[in-house]
Amino acid sequence: METTYVLLRAVHIVCGMTALFVAPGAMLTVKGSLWHRRWGKVYFWAMAAVAVTAILLSLIKPNLFLLMVALFSFYLAFSGYRALYLKRPSDRPSALDWIGLALMALGSVGLLGWALLMFDSGITTSRVALVFGVLGSVASLTSLRRLIKPAQDKQAWLYRHMIGMLSAYIATVSAFSVVNFMFLPPLARWLWAGVVGGILIGVWVTHYKRKFSRRAVLEPSV
Repeated sequence: METTYVLLRAVHIVCGMTALFVAPGAMLTVKGSLWHRRWGKVYFWAMAAVAVTAILLSLIKPNLFLLMVALFSFYLAFSGYRALYLKRPSDRPSALDWIGLALMALGSVGLLGWALLMFDSGITTSRVALVFGVLGSVASLTSLRRLIKPAQDKQAWLYRHMIGMLSAYIATVSAFSVVNFMFLPPLARWLWAGVVGGILIGVWVTHYKRKFSRRAVLEPSV
């Protein structure tokens, strides 16, 4: 069993590093281009492998926190990827969308419960679990509303795709930071990427919204 754990851990690390270094390729290439799609697929499946190996590792050596964070992180990439298949308001969510949402909600509630149980202990991960649990719960409710009543904005799928994929990348950077950025305080190692990344995602999405808004104003006059 120890050998299996070591092998799974190695696969987990390799896939995590692959996701970390491949994602910028998708970010920096033209949206919708061949290489954007290729890098994006490599990134998504690397994240899927990270999640699966994290789940297996947490089962071999029980680690509830790792299990719930794995569910939380992968759903971000999953929801971003699935946005490509739910572009039109008439596109109906599949069973995969509902299962993914259920797992995300379960992981988020679990993180909140674990955070509350462990909060008095003062350990850093209890604070992290509280933050992730709140964010995951908000994301779950947002996803539920979107699946029940899709947005009418023709570009809504693009914003969901960007937010999901980039948020998952933030989780990847956070994991790298926790392991390697020992010069930072423990809580900062977990959360700095989320703060910086969240601001950058907001700026990027706002840029595209303004771009499409200007285009909509100009199109009638053409």
